[in-house]
Amino acid sequence: MITTRARGLANLHTGVTTLAIGVFFWLYAEFILAYVPVVRLTRQVNLLPYFLCMVGGMVLSRRDLAQLAARFHVLDLGDAARVAARQVGLMALLTFTMMFATQDRSISRLFLGTFLVWSWIGLAVMHAWLPRVLARIVFQRGHHLPTVFIGRVHSFAQLNDWIADKEPLGIHPVGLLSDDPAAGASGSPFVPMLGRIVDLPRVLAERPIGQVILLELPASDAEARTIIDTCQENGCRLLIHNNLGERYTHPLVPVIEEGRHFYTLQEEPLEDPLNRIVKRLMDVAIALPVVIFLLPSLCAWVWVMQRIQAPGPLFHVRDRLGQAGMPFRMIKFRSMRGEPEDPEAESRQATAEDERIFPFGRFMRRRSLDEFPQFWNVLVGEMSVVGPRPYMPLLDAEFRRQTRGYRTRHLVKPGITGLAQSLGHRGEIRELEMLSRRVYWDVYYITHWSVWLDLQIAVRTLGQVLRPPQTAY
Repeated sequence: MITTRARGLANLHTGVTTLAIGVFFWLYAEFILAYVPVVRLTRQVNLLPYFLCMVGGMVLSRRDLAQLAARFHVLDLGDAARVAARQVGLMALLTFTMMFATQDRSISRLFLGTFLVWSWIGLAVMHAWLPRVLARIVFQRGHHLPTVFIGRVHSFAQLNDWIADKEPLGIHPVGLLSDDPAAGASGSPFVPMLGRIVDLPRVLAERPIGQVILLELPASDAEARTIIDTCQENGCRLLIHNNLGERYTHPLVPVIEEGRHFYTLQEEPLEDPLNRIVKRLMDVAIALPVVIFLLPSLCAWVWVMQRIQAPGPLFHVRDRLGQAGMPFRMIKFRSMRGEPEDPEAESRQATAEDERIFPFGRFMRRRSLDEFPQFWNVLVGEMSVVGPRPYMPLLDAEFRRQTRGYRTRHLVKPGITGLAQSLGHRGEIRELEMLSRRVYWDVYYITHWSVWLDLQIAVRTLGQVLRPPQTAY
């Protein structure tokens, strides 16, 4: 019921915003024609194809909005701006693809560009404000859902924020039924105490309750059957909160396979073949120009500086563990003084004042220039531009022992840069908390991958190349 309401609100909002963009397109064109002669737009220009591109971009973005349906009515301005940016990006992609295909030179680029900018601003404001207004209109008093909760006070407290977020959808907490001794005579500090679980038939008979929410899975089949029968007899909706993740101390993701219900430990967007193809195409599109045009001259520069400051091999080529824990040879520009290969010595992490690093090597490491040969690893398919950073095998084994869920990082290809690094988690790992934060963001990347996330990481990493953080050494 709650999911249906949220999805319906998101669909209604999508329809309203799409209509608004369509109307704004024609009004903006009329305004430019009438009052802004500096923009070269005439009535002889056929605007219909561009109108269809703008509306088409909004329609294509519906999938992104559907994924946010559960919380669309509580987006803050930052999230709203990001959603609007994705929509405007799709509109721009369709528009400029059509311009390229038709070689249309009659349309004003300034008109299209300013329209997209104003659309982004307008959509960001509408995403942050309109769903709340629509919720108040659609889920007014006649559509309120008086809701009774069943379970422990602690379980209610854990869902308190979720319940508050759902109140705009018409969810109205009435009280709590609990056998929990912690509830006491005064009841819960969050909602009134209505009695024990066996009092559910009485409460449903005395009050106009529209929904019952079980805060945890029932302790027995008999208890579950009793609650289900009582709700059905009183025409009351029932929602059961799945607390298996709490019981198993790990979040679980529901999966439906041919009508069978399963749970897994995490989502994996890159298990979608289409997503893997898109990511691989992005990797090749970035790595190929770097390897052909940039890497040769960079190799020459680094070779000269190495000859002056620390003679030895140009590259530092060592084993790393890649996807599925398979070893590969990762290439870097050598930034330390040349020494025989010694895995134990190399497993010692570089520090800010590490004497092994020669001056130009330190410059390369701060600017991440030593990582550029890894674009070859990307080109041959051993790495990706964005992904969890690979560690030396000895460190990898040590980190695996120290951190829970560490090997989840090996579900995808390692990257030249990663979400953790783009957020500033670089350099020497001096304590367990630093490692835990990196693993957390690596796993977050794996479970939340998208093209948009890859682009964000790439842009942040480029910013760090230009202005290195203090942790870069």
